Amino acid sequence: MTDAAAPARPPKALNARRSFWLKQLHQWHWISAALSLIGLLLFAVTGITLNHAAQIPAEPVTIEQTATLPAPLLERLTAFPEETTDPVPEAVARWAADAFKVGIAGRPTETTADEIYVALPEPGGDGWLTIDRATGDVLRERTTRGAVAWLNDLHKGRNTGPVWYWFIDVFAAACVVFAATGFALTWMHARQRPSTWPLVGLGLLIPAVIALLFIH
Repeated sequence: MTDAAAPARPPKALNARRSFWLKQLHQWHWISAALSLIGLLLFAVTGITLNHAAQIPAEPVTIEQTATLPAPLLERLTAFPEETTDPVPEAVARWAADAFKVGIAGRPTETTADEIYVALPEPGGDGWLTIDRATGDVLRERTTRGAVAWLNDLHKGRNTGPVWYWFIDVFAAACVVFAATGFALTWMHARQRPSTWPLVGLGLLIPAVIALLFIH
């Protein structure tokens, strides 16, 4: 006597399971799409502008501001080390924030016996502030290169600070969910769409061939 073949899963159960997964995948797909939509547009557009950065004209604009450190604060700097990378005292940082609308609190310095230098890089530009330790003369210089350079630096995460750093991680995770659920939906609908896997394969083949043959 032979064992009876295992009964096939009822079509109703299969349909119910498929409907459950389709519902879940569609929900996660549209949620991740909504979260990543604006970021995807930003990164796609700036991918083009970065690729053509040499062809996009940019006129650097440099602004200089000067001021004199008040005598009590200059006196306080006499106790500051002659060679250090420590941030300036809090009182000096507060004065700079009022005088130049710039945040130097907690920033490392390049300090010598004659001068305190604070680098102030930013997206789409650069800058610095110097304090003459003998006279108290303060010079703040800022150079910007326009909106396209600013957007390009957001794409690269250059000089954008910790909040943007974490945004990129969260945005990337949303993109992974969007892509993974999109692939799963593609797989579930592939039987009704014969061109699905050839197109997916083409999407893999084109960049692979370009990388192997044309990148040196």
